[in-house]
Amino acid sequence: MFSKILIANRGEIACRVIRTAKRMGIKTVAVYSDADARAPFVKMADESVRLGPAPAAESYLKAELIIDACKATGAEAVHPGYGFLSERTSFAEALAKAGITFIGPPVKAIAAMGDKIESKKLAKAAGVNVVPGYLGEIADTDEAVKIAGEIGYPVMMKASAGGGGKGMRLAYSEKDVREGFEATKREGLASFGDDRVFIEKFIEDPRHIEIQVLGDQHGTILYLGERECSIQRRHQKVIEEAPSPFVTPEMRKAMGEQAVALARAVGYYSAGTVELIVSGADTTGKSFYFLEMNTRLQVEHPVTEEVTGLDLVEQMIRVAAGEKLAFSQEDVKLDGWSIEARVYAEDPYRGFLPSTGRLTTYRPPAEHRDEDSVIRVDDGVYEGGEVSMFYDPMIAKLVSWGPTREAAIDEAVQALDAFQLDGISDNIDFLSALLQHPRFRSGKLTTGFIAEEYPEGFAGAPADDSLMSDLAALAAIVQLTGDTRAAMIDGQLGDPVYPEPEQVVRIGKREFTVGIEPYDGGNLATVDGGEPVDIVGDWSPGDRLLVADLDGRTRIVQVVRKGRGWTMTTRGAAHAVQVMPRHVAALSRHMIEKVPPDMSRFLLAPMPGLLTRLEVAPGDTVEAGQPIAVVEAMKKENILRAEKSATVKATPASAGDSLAVDQVIVEFD
Repeated sequence: MFSKILIANRGEIACRVIRTAKRMGIKTVAVYSDADARAPFVKMADESVRLGPAPAAESYLKAELIIDACKATGAEAVHPGYGFLSERTSFAEALAKAGITFIGPPVKAIAAMGDKIESKKLAKAAGVNVVPGYLGEIADTDEAVKIAGEIGYPVMMKASAGGGGKGMRLAYSEKDVREGFEATKREGLASFGDDRVFIEKFIEDPRHIEIQVLGDQHGTILYLGERECSIQRRHQKVIEEAPSPFVTPEMRKAMGEQAVALARAVGYYSAGTVELIVSGADTTGKSFYFLEMNTRLQVEHPVTEEVTGLDLVEQMIRVAAGEKLAFSQEDVKLDGWSIEARVYAEDPYRGFLPSTGRLTTYRPPAEHRDEDSVIRVDDGVYEGGEVSMFYDPMIAKLVSWGPTREAAIDEAVQALDAFQLDGISDNIDFLSALLQHPRFRSGKLTTGFIAEEYPEGFAGAPADDSLMSDLAALAAIVQLTGDTRAAMIDGQLGDPVYPEPEQVVRIGKREFTVGIEPYDGGNLATVDGGEPVDIVGDWSPGDRLLVADLDGRTRIVQVVRKGRGWTMTTRGAAHAVQVMPRHVAALSRHMIEKVPPDMSRFLLAPMPGLLTRLEVAPGDTVEAGQPIAVVEAMKKENILRAEKSATVKATPASAGDSLAVDQVIVEFD
């Protein structure tokens, strides 16, 4: 076994590898860029080595710097994590040449599976089902249009070396191909150094299922069940689970055996994932097709760990050290259900625009593990740290486990209620809304789920009458507690004014009359003259998290003062709340609402980023839907379009400018 390993990655996956290495008694070396100098993974490691400036191309992607760090620290092996150099054959070859072990598969397997075109040919030869498509190299847009027409729309254009949702475009028409082909090539070149694109048939009602494989260097290759990864936005996974609610034992066996056959065909060892697309319309479960093989640890590996009881990082390290797998296919059992929700730095209320900045509050839910439930948080950030524009927008992975799918979902929703995060925008409300959605809970999933269920964007999870009534009662208690505390402060002018026990609570446009009767250890709350509710829970001014028991129902609510009211966040939505005496509520109904300024004359930068292209000039006339500018942020190109017909008056920004959020790019007449 190795005595010291280096982790050629950053963030949560670096922390994840370090934790397992420490448990195994292996010393660790972290490498970092200037942006990560104070990151948790650097502090967790036994040693650390600076690589260079913040951009990945000048730090984490420089193989020679990582090899130098190995030599300087005496690290015998390198775990690449995912992304960066994890699937780059030149890196694995350079390590081998330097006498350093690569904790991953053999070079020939990485090479064979890293080229999506060649990997599909190989899969077909190994007897694996493949999606109909064109696997040759496509010269230009005109040829792409011709090929797409022959395959039949809709088609998917993919960068050959792509991954992680980058370098992919769905085309329903010739117009889509002409607009997207060159963009796909550019994204492939920018992200992977390879601008080759292939085209394949887009499967209708598709489900994204992947099989985890694990092999050793002695010829044993096993499959560890499947993961359901259909909940995606722009081909980026959002929620994953294991097992899949769609896959039967017979399907699992067929998929697993094909995945093992493919792995065996390339002499695979270590952990790897075979991604499949399954037609949800086929109730026989036979229409599954090979998409690609990821020759590395997947982001969503924790759900497999939770249902199998295996530590995949430990298995990778043991395999790299030459050990045989200590179990057989018959030993692999799936126990219970696990859900992973990816917490991203993005704003679901503004079209999922990426967000960067400092985490002024970061308090994830408490981790726990017992025979009935598990909450696990894999992260690599800290309160006061910065979410940078240079790297992936993922903040943390919230993982739950329960004996059933319903229990695992409920655990995850409750944990998300307790996830405190400020300073940047996040998608926690959206994750909670997805997990509560009736269609999600029924298991009827496709990769189009988000687009189909939120066609107009996300505006918060709907709240039923029970939740609204509970929030009204809790808001009245919060206000009463704060006002009572204020009345008891010494040195006030005149006699203290205590709050009335009955208040009007306004949540959005709904009003509730709430009476509170405190007693030692709790409160009795009466909402709109209904039956009293016994509420037990500690809260004092300054607390953010309110955990309360309401007649046996647990509510976890985040309470933040906003002006004279409160923002109360729970169950996938933030609610603006005001609590007032009756006479104040009556007068407030006559207050004039402030009308926000009309900004429709401007095209504003929806996120911080680089303005790579500006398609218009002063005097130009544009039509609704016409591309106006392209902003690159967090490794993705974002096309900004005209919302209506207009004439361009001025262009204050120019191509090449670094934009701040809401900066004016174009002004219209």
